[in-house]
Amino acid sequence: MQLKIMPKKKHFSAGRVPLILFLCQMISALDVPLDSKLLGDLVQPPTITQQSPKDYIIDPRENIVIQCEAKGKPPPSFSWTRNGTHFDIDKDPLVTMKPGSGTLIINIMSEGKAETYEGVYQCTARNERGAAISNNIVVRPSRSPLWTKERLEPITLHNGQSLVLPCRPPIGLPPAIIFWMDNSFQRLPQSERVSQGLNGDLYFSNVLPEDTREDYICYARFNHTQTIQQKQPISLKVISAKPGKERPPTFLTPQGTESRKEELRGNVLSLECIAEGLPTPIIYWIKEDGTLPVNRTFYQNFKKTLQITQVSEADSGNYQCIAKNTLGAVHHTISVTVKAAPYWISAPQNLVLSPGENGTLICRANGNPKPRIGWLTNGVPVEIAPDDPSRKIDGDTIIFSNVQERSSAVYQCNASNEYGYLLANAFVNVLAEPPRILTSANILYQVIANRPALLDCAFFGSPLPTIEWFKGTKGSALHEDIYVLHDNGTLEIPVAQKDSTGTYTCVARNKLGMAKNEVHLEIKDPTRIIKQPEYAVVQRGSKVSFECKVKHDDTLIPTIMWLKDNGELPNDERFSIGKDHLVVTDVSDDDGGMYTCAANTTLDSVSASAVLRVVAPTPTPAPIYDVPNPPFDLELTNQLDKGVQLTWTPGDDNNSPITKFIIEYEDAMHEAGIWHHQAEVSGTQTTAQLTLSPYVNYSFRVMAENSIGRSVPSEASEQYLTKAAEPDQNPTAVEGLGTEPDNLVITWKPLNGFESNGPGLQYKVSWRQKDGDDEWTSVVVANVSKYIVSGTPTFVPYLIKVQALNDVGFAPEPAAVMGHSGEDLPMVAPGNVRVNVVNSTLAEVHWDPVPLKSVRGHLQGYRIYYWKAQSSSKRNRRHIEKKILTFQGNKTHGMLPGLQPYSHYVLNVRVVNGKGEGPASTDRGFHTPEGVPSAPSSLKIVNPTLDSLTLEWDPPSHPNGVLTEYTLRYQPINSTHELGPLVDLKIPANKTRWTLNHLNFSTRYKFYFYAQTSVGSGSQITEEAITTVDEAMASRQVDIATQGWFIGLMCAVALLILILLIVCFIRRNKGGKYPVKEKEDAHADPEIQPMKEDDGTFGEYSDAEDHKPLKKGSRTPSDRTVKKEDSDDSLVDYGEGVNGQFNEDGSFIGQYSGKKEKEPAEGNESSEAPSPVNAMNSFV
Repeated sequence: MQLKIMPKKKHFSAGRVPLILFLCQMISALDVPLDSKLLGDLVQPPTITQQSPKDYIIDPRENIVIQCEAKGKPPPSFSWTRNGTHFDIDKDPLVTMKPGSGTLIINIMSEGKAETYEGVYQCTARNERGAAISNNIVVRPSRSPLWTKERLEPITLHNGQSLVLPCRPPIGLPPAIIFWMDNSFQRLPQSERVSQGLNGDLYFSNVLPEDTREDYICYARFNHTQTIQQKQPISLKVISAKPGKERPPTFLTPQGTESRKEELRGNVLSLECIAEGLPTPIIYWIKEDGTLPVNRTFYQNFKKTLQITQVSEADSGNYQCIAKNTLGAVHHTISVTVKAAPYWISAPQNLVLSPGENGTLICRANGNPKPRIGWLTNGVPVEIAPDDPSRKIDGDTIIFSNVQERSSAVYQCNASNEYGYLLANAFVNVLAEPPRILTSANILYQVIANRPALLDCAFFGSPLPTIEWFKGTKGSALHEDIYVLHDNGTLEIPVAQKDSTGTYTCVARNKLGMAKNEVHLEIKDPTRIIKQPEYAVVQRGSKVSFECKVKHDDTLIPTIMWLKDNGELPNDERFSIGKDHLVVTDVSDDDGGMYTCAANTTLDSVSASAVLRVVAPTPTPAPIYDVPNPPFDLELTNQLDKGVQLTWTPGDDNNSPITKFIIEYEDAMHEAGIWHHQAEVSGTQTTAQLTLSPYVNYSFRVMAENSIGRSVPSEASEQYLTKAAEPDQNPTAVEGLGTEPDNLVITWKPLNGFESNGPGLQYKVSWRQKDGDDEWTSVVVANVSKYIVSGTPTFVPYLIKVQALNDVGFAPEPAAVMGHSGEDLPMVAPGNVRVNVVNSTLAEVHWDPVPLKSVRGHLQGYRIYYWKAQSSSKRNRRHIEKKILTFQGNKTHGMLPGLQPYSHYVLNVRVVNGKGEGPASTDRGFHTPEGVPSAPSSLKIVNPTLDSLTLEWDPPSHPNGVLTEYTLRYQPINSTHELGPLVDLKIPANKTRWTLNHLNFSTRYKFYFYAQTSVGSGSQITEEAITTVDEAMASRQVDIATQGWFIGLMCAVALLILILLIVCFIRRNKGGKYPVKEKEDAHADPEIQPMKEDDGTFGEYSDAEDHKPLKKGSRTPSDRTVKKEDSDDSLVDYGEGVNGQFNEDGSFIGQYSGKKEKEPAEGNESSEAPSPVNAMNSFV
């Protein structure tokens, strides 16, 4: 029989298991344990445990070590083949085999060459039970050849050209890692413009002047031998006469528009596109007919390289790279095919069988192409191996039947295709062994109460033994309703209680015998801190005491340790530790921090902390008012089936009396971690008698409350599991509602785990017809919330009951509720349908109700379908649009709003229930009277002339009757947007075009247009238009500026102005007095007066200054410096300056302004004489 793992029904968190026993159990599930003390007489075929990689590249400077390790009983012997033939290591003095191992050591450091030992090696480990073989290990020495010497000519390029610097490294083993550096061993900077390709070449999308250098050097690093080889430097010169001509992208690699790429499953797929162009192109990637995998896609080399990790067959397809710049884009499609070397679906597993048993070895592998499966036995192809009648080969499966001890062997499965192979060893070990228990006898397990207990029973046997556990000397076998039996023989008690203490016996049985072992379990009380250290605020120099009272199991001795800030206490005599106290005297600021009391036993540990805050002394410290400290030392006494007494010790009330205690409970069995309100008692009580529910694993906690607030909860009490009882309530929200005409679906809200009162919760569902004499029909269902009764009559009232029950008994008899079986479609249509047309858009419909029995369900109302009737020609062109109105309840009339005037409508009425609609009544037609039309569909003004406009329009989309005429109203709009008189015009109804004559030229008109029926006028549509301008007048106005006489007149005026300006300049330079001069003489400037006394020339306007040139319209003083303050008179003062604003008084400005008013031309703010063109423009 195959040694297999027994399924387990429940999963709980395991406790701590001794490591040695756990490892032994794991081994026993597959192999024979190699413990010579326990199983020294058992044998096992060899198993390869360690070997060198298939492709083994060695360092030729070191000794060659080819690993081959194996285990087995008896220990296996080793042999090797090289290149398919036996490798006699005894004949080669350089080759030795490691003692107790198959590992070869070839000493080539003293003499010999690594190339001599290149080849394919295979190791065989053999003992009396079979032979296991290793993979074919291909041994090759690493190679790091030098670069071939070559003469590299300097490269000269123009600015903007593309360039590829080849690397072409020597072929080494393994391949070299390529990088580019300069003579200073600094890596060359790379970017979107300059980057290294996967083949090692350096690509320039376009060169720039700063690329000029003489030391572009390609380096090849061979990691295996830790060597670096260097290519000859490449010199590049970029001529920067002018910027290069821009051009769209083209690909430097790969070439063309399509290429192919093949990659193996599990490898990294690397796709590369590098483009040249100016400006530098940007690369984008897409997958045709798919998306790139989100978590496995990465971009390298400035997005020029797309990498997909862990590729699979699903990644095959067409990938497109797009190079784009401002001048265009270019595409390249890479067709990717993912092949696969063989990989395991199910590798063969070791078999341990007993004589006469059956078993199978299964070897399943996949790959692309599909791998071939071959079998070997003890390293020999099974086709030429000795025949074994117990063995039958069926493709990837070997079937063993009625095996005997001679059937023991090691089988190899070889799965191979063109991309690789897999080799797996799996032994068949035929043993006949009675059970053996490997766990030591009489082990004592000690466990803290309410924690899991794990009792070990490691075992071995062939056939695989079954395991049973017993408690006490006469106890029955333990079952999995309370206990968990693990596959490795371990017994788990999920929640160990005091009554779990005792002796447990593990019994292992198979057909060859039985073995047993006893272990002992003791349950200890948990260690608890019943008086915790409390937060303290003390004054500097005073004393503080932290209390820590520990309650523990009498048989365990706790160790109490005090810590400060999670470290050791200071080595200071001021700190003294008593039995339950830590005292600190003469407190200093450094003593502040967190103090922790830790209590440790051999089974558990607890700790509690408090913070010490040191403050400066205060004369009269105010009392601290705070919420109470939590209660502690919770104990359960007087434990009954449905009750327990809880007692506790109150915490400090913090200067505010405790008003009440709040008790909460947790149900660890059904709602672990959720606390519910249980009871409240007054603040003077420290005991409460609690009423409990059956089959609940209770824990309790208590909170204290005062006028400040509520304390944090206390520590949880010990757990208390109440006994099971029958349910005391039934499900709620019971309903019966059919989903089909012949069924009744009964639903209810199930009880929760707390309400079940015991295991095995079920429901008794009962039903009968309400109006019949049938007996109740009942069925018991599992803990579900629905039951479907089939084969019921349509829409019949039923009485329904749902009663809870469990393994203990039934809940009280439930009350019956009424439901209905499923509905069906109504059978009868409403009759006597009448229509009363209220107006052109509203009608009232009346009908007779249907008999209630014909409804066959809950009457929801009546539904009117109505539609506008169409001619046969229109009906062929468009689907009839039906409208629906639903009227709730048992109504017999309803209004149809929103009808279209002057239309013929058809309607019918149907009754509606919960299933759907009944048949339709006979169609009933009616007409709506005429109404006012909608606005004309469009209005356009075409062919405008000097005195006419033509109007074109489309009739109203909804005439709502017979059109009688159109009304056109229009009025002119002047340049100030005022409206002129309104003109009314009636137009026959058959017209769609009208011309208005005798209008004013170049005038805007506003038009109002609407249609009429016999009922009245419809909505209007408006439009505006302009008549054209008189072309003759416009031509006269435009042509005057181009006439010769007009141009001549303008030139004469310009010449006259120029002559006047020249005369003014001449008179100004002759020094004649002007009103300004007279003004200055009458009011001498106190700042100028002294200067006149000094030289007698600067203050006077005289002919002496005639020889001095004018600059910017001002006089130049004798020192040749032009200053604004030095001249009070200039052309600016007469209106020809820049702005005429100087630091003169108001009268001075007034004199100049008077002269400016006499200037005939505009634009007198300019400092230059006006040109003829400006003068001409001023007249326009």
